[in-house]
Amino acid sequence: MQETGSLRLFKRGPAAELRLIIFVVLAIALMIVDSRWLAFEPARKAVSVAIYPFQRLVLAPRDLYEHFDSWSNAAARARSEKEALQRQRIELAQLATHAAQLATENEQLRRLLNVSDTVTQQAIAVQVLYEPSNAFNQHLVFNKGTSSGIEPGMPVIDEGGVVGQVVRVTPFTSEAALLTDDKVSIPVQVLRNGQRLIAFGGHPGGKVEIRYLNENVDIVAGDELVTSGIGGLFPAGLPVARVDRVEHDPASGFARAVATPLSHPERYRHFLVLRIEDATGQLQQSAYPTHESP
Repeated sequence: MQETGSLRLFKRGPAAELRLIIFVVLAIALMIVDSRWLAFEPARKAVSVAIYPFQRLVLAPRDLYEHFDSWSNAAARARSEKEALQRQRIELAQLATHAAQLATENEQLRRLLNVSDTVTQQAIAVQVLYEPSNAFNQHLVFNKGTSSGIEPGMPVIDEGGVVGQVVRVTPFTSEAALLTDDKVSIPVQVLRNGQRLIAFGGHPGGKVEIRYLNENVDIVAGDELVTSGIGGLFPAGLPVARVDRVEHDPASGFARAVATPLSHPERYRHFLVLRIEDATGQLQQSAYPTHESP
C-alpha cells in the first residue's frame, strides 16, 4: 500500500537557512536599488491606488466617529459662546445704564452745588430713600433726619426751585411733602410785578394753582412765581412755578391761575434742605401738624 504524504513542490531543495540568507540578500539589494534609483516607485503607486478603497472602508468607522465628535463639540462650543455673548451683552447694557445714571447724578449734584452757593441759608444735602405708596399724599423720604440738623418745616429745593417742605423727622430719616401735595401752600409773588399771592398744591396733573383772584389781577400766562418770604418759612426769591393759564369764572366773579412747578422731584435723587431758624414753630401754624414719626 502506498503511503499518503504532503505534496512537495521540490523533492530536493536548498536548506531553510540558505533560503533565508538568499531572501535577506535580495531584500537588501531591493532596498538599495529603490533608495538610489526609485525603480519601484511606479509599482508602489499602483499598489497604493489599488488598496486605497480598502483603506477608506476600514477607516470609515473611525472617520464617522471623529466627525460626529467634532460636530457635537462644535455645537457645544457654539451654545457656550452664545450664552457667554448674551451674558456679556446684558452686563454691558447694565454697565452702560449705570454709567449714564451716575453721569446724570453727577451733573445734578454739580448744579445743586451751584444752587447752594447762591442761597444765604445753610443747606443739607439729602438723598431719596423711597417714595411712600400713598395715592392721596405726595411725599418723599430722605436719608437724613434730626441727627443731621433737619427739622420739620424746613424747605426742600433742587436746582429748579422749591420742591416742598419737611413735615416729619426721625433721628435718621425725614419726610417731605411735595409742592404739589394738596396740604401744601406757599406765599409767592409774581416776579414781573411783585404781586403777592398764595400757591396751593393738589391740582390734578402735578400743577399748583392760585385761587380766588380778582378779575382785574395782573397775572398772565408765562409769569414766573417766586417765594415772597412772607411768614419766614420759605426764603424770598426761590423759584416756584410758571403760570400756564388764567381761568375766569363769571359765576363766582373770581379767577384762578394754574402753574407748572419749576422743580423736578420725579427726576432726581438728591436735594437740598435749607436750614431755617424756628422752622418748627412756623410749621405748626401751617396745614401740617408738627410731630416726629415713631
